Amino acid sequence: MTISQSSIVEKAADATARATPTSVARRVRGLSDRAIAWLFIAPAITLLLAINIFPLLWAVYLSFTNYRANRPNAPVLGVGFGNYQRVLNDPDIWQAMQTTAHFVFWTIVLQTVIGFTLAYLIDRKFRGHAFWTTIILIPMMLSPAVVGNFWRFLYEPQIGLFAYAVSLVTGIPTSDIQMLGSVTLAPWAIIIVDTWMWTPYVMLICLAGLRSIPDYIYEAAEVDRASPWRQFWSITVPMALPFIMLAVLFRGIENFKMFDMVTLLTGGGPGSVTEVASITLKRAAFESWATGRASAFAIILFVAVFGLANIYVKALNKVKQR
Repeated sequence: MTISQSSIVEKAADATARATPTSVARRVRGLSDRAIAWLFIAPAITLLLAINIFPLLWAVYLSFTNYRANRPNAPVLGVGFGNYQRVLNDPDIWQAMQTTAHFVFWTIVLQTVIGFTLAYLIDRKFRGHAFWTTIILIPMMLSPAVVGNFWRFLYEPQIGLFAYAVSLVTGIPTSDIQMLGSVTLAPWAIIIVDTWMWTPYVMLICLAGLRSIPDYIYEAAEVDRASPWRQFWSITVPMALPFIMLAVLFRGIENFKMFDMVTLLTGGGPGSVTEVASITLKRAAFESWATGRASAFAIILFVAVFGLANIYVKALNKVKQR
C-alpha cells in the first residue's frame, strides 16, 4: 500500500470514528474480537437462514398436509405420512428415479474421464496450453438456456450439423438421425450436452489437484528409475484422487437436480423416457397442483441426496487422510 493510499484509509477511518455515536462507540470498545466478528456476519447469516432454512421447514410442514397451491383458501388438513406413502408407492416416480440415476452415472463417468484426461494434458504445459485452456472453458461460461437452444438446433435432423457429421462418418441418412425424437437416443443426447458443458468444470478441479503435486516426488521417482506409467499410477492418480472425488461429488449433486437442460431439449420426452425426478416434481407441484405430495417428494429427494453425500464425504476424508 502506498503512502497516499494509507493516508486515504486513515482519513476514512477517522471520519467513520467521528460519525459513530458516543454510546455505540463505548459498546463496541467493550466487545471482544469474536463478538465483533459475529456482529458483522450476523446480518448475512440471518439472510441465509431466511432464504434457505425457512423454505425447507415450510416444505416439511406442507408434506404432511393436503395443501394445494391453486386453492389457497381451502381448509388445510393433516394427512400424516399419506403423501410419503403415495410417493414411495408410485411406479412413475420410481421410473423417474431410475432415469435420474442413469443420467447421473453416465455424466459423471464421462465428465470425470474426459476432464481428468484434459487436465493431465494441459498440465504438461505445452506451447499454447493457456490458449487451449481458455477455449475449453467456454462451454462452462455459457447460460444453460443458450446451450440448450444451441444444441437443439445442432440436433435437428434436416439442418443440424450433428446429424450431418454422424451421416458423414456412418453413412446413415440425416433424416434417420433423430437424436431428440428417438426413445433410444434421446437420453444420450442430453448426456452428450451436459458432458460438453460441464467437463471443463471437472477439468479445472483435476488440474488444481495435478498442480498441487510437488515436483520433487517425480524427481525422486526418476532417480529410482520409475517409468512414466509407474509414476502415473503410483504418484499422479493417488495424489490427485481427493480432487477427482471432490469433482464427482459436486457434479453428482448438480446432475441429480438436472432440470433446465432436459426441459429445453426434450421436456421429458419422447413419452417419459427422459423424465427425470426434477421434472416429475415440477409436474406434481405446478401441473397437478398436488403441493403436499410434491413437498413430500422434494423432502425424499433432499434426504436421499444429503445421505449419499454425507457417506461420500466420509469416504473422501478417509482418502485425504491416507
